Amino acid sequence: MGKNTTLKFRAVNRDIFEAIKNGSKKIETRAATKKFKNIRAGDRIVLVCGKQRFENVVKAVRHFKTIKAMLKKYKIRQVNPWVSTEQELRQVYWNFPNYKEKIKKYGIIAFELK
Repeated sequence: MGKNTTLKFRAVNRDIFEAIKNGSKKIETRAATKKFKNIRAGDRIVLVCGKQRFENVVKAVRHFKTIKAMLKKYKIRQVNPWVSTEQELRQVYWNFPNYKEKIKKYGIIAFELK
């Protein structure tokens, strides 16, 4: 088994955390900053929201330059079960601190979870 990485969720994003925990969301994305670029298939990730935590294993990792490129590989609902258009998905990302700039600079990384 690979290394462990922690993915933290803000309380306001508990719905995303719960969707991963219950298996309804299998793709987790992050801006492809240095912190996340070294995660590989087989690595264990620890997902944390407040005092709750659980582990999952990364099945595959894909790096995309843009959200549009990512959506050629994944359906929107795989990435975010609550939105149905690319524009809605963008709005979700832009609500995270500095994500618009980070995605433009680093791209976006998608983790396929088991």
